[in-house]
Amino acid sequence: MRGVLPDIVTTARSVRASRPIITYFIAAGAGWIHLRRRCKVNASNNDARCSRACGTGATVEALDRSEDQDAVVRYAAQMYTREGAVHVRDEEVQGEHALDVHIDGTLAMRIVCSPSDLIELVLGRLFSEGIIQAEDDVDFMYLCEHGTIVRVLLKRKRALKPVEAPVVPSCCTGNKVFEALEQLDDDLRPVRPIDWDPAWVFALADVFAADTPMHRKTFGAHSCYLAIDGEVRYVCEDLGRHNAFDKVVGHALKNRDDLSRAVVFTSGRIPVDMVTKAIRAGIPVLASKAVPTDLTIELAHEFSLTLICSAHPDSMRVYSDPRWKDAPPRAGSWDASALPEAPARA
Repeated sequence: MRGVLPDIVTTARSVRASRPIITYFIAAGAGWIHLRRRCKVNASNNDARCSRACGTGATVEALDRSEDQDAVVRYAAQMYTREGAVHVRDEEVQGEHALDVHIDGTLAMRIVCSPSDLIELVLGRLFSEGIIQAEDDVDFMYLCEHGTIVRVLLKRKRALKPVEAPVVPSCCTGNKVFEALEQLDDDLRPVRPIDWDPAWVFALADVFAADTPMHRKTFGAHSCYLAIDGEVRYVCEDLGRHNAFDKVVGHALKNRDDLSRAVVFTSGRIPVDMVTKAIRAGIPVLASKAVPTDLTIELAHEFSLTLICSAHPDSMRVYSDPRWKDAPPRAGSWDASALPEAPARA
């Protein structure tokens, strides 16, 4: 049976029909890795969907009235080849979606994202940015039928104040923060290291190499995977790598998974804000198929985060591991080659 499965196979019934748990079988090394992704389910006869029904451990109460939206859109494109041939064909491109987040009645942020896992995205964003300390800090979440407005009620009200100018917190154009917490607890605390196994990261690299549906169609999506004790629990896609990270964290929070035992694998480059998110979330191992920066490595050392980059099915580079007894030299040196000169114009 497994031998005839394609790289990624959805074996559950139609997502639009009944919102089941989707089962994926993903080619990974010598075998197949089994993924279960908890999806929204019908919660009442008026088609409002409540996230309490998503998994037996779910605790965040959220009313989701949103309709399904296409994350991938077709457009005609004129294709030119170097040999001079020209032809028109349909191309699948990434959909771009704007979500306004209201906290206790105040517009706090706008997130540009892919229109999926929006409740989880907001929950993960609040947690990884330090606005909430646990899923229990959220009293209720409501997502409108268009999926463009989410309203969050916190159990403990936090003072918000307008920022002087909207802040763009990530590389996704259009992301803005309109209100900031007056007394945000921004004191990062070291994460608790775990005895991680390189086989876990290689397995995640295998899963990543098998690709994800949205990226396979558009080549424009980032993906993020969250595993605990070597078991892949969640995989999410988004046009922004920060959003994909927050989505898997949001899923874990909703289902009370222990993030202190988690390994997160991301498709994107690891800047300081991604490492900060992982540290705030208490995630001990952050891995990526891409590269870090110097400040990223220093921050990982300081807060006991295991940082793994250039992670591929055959090799990986560990830049920080709290288990090291004799740590490699930390001080780097600038060694940047000059850019090639542009060809002279005739």
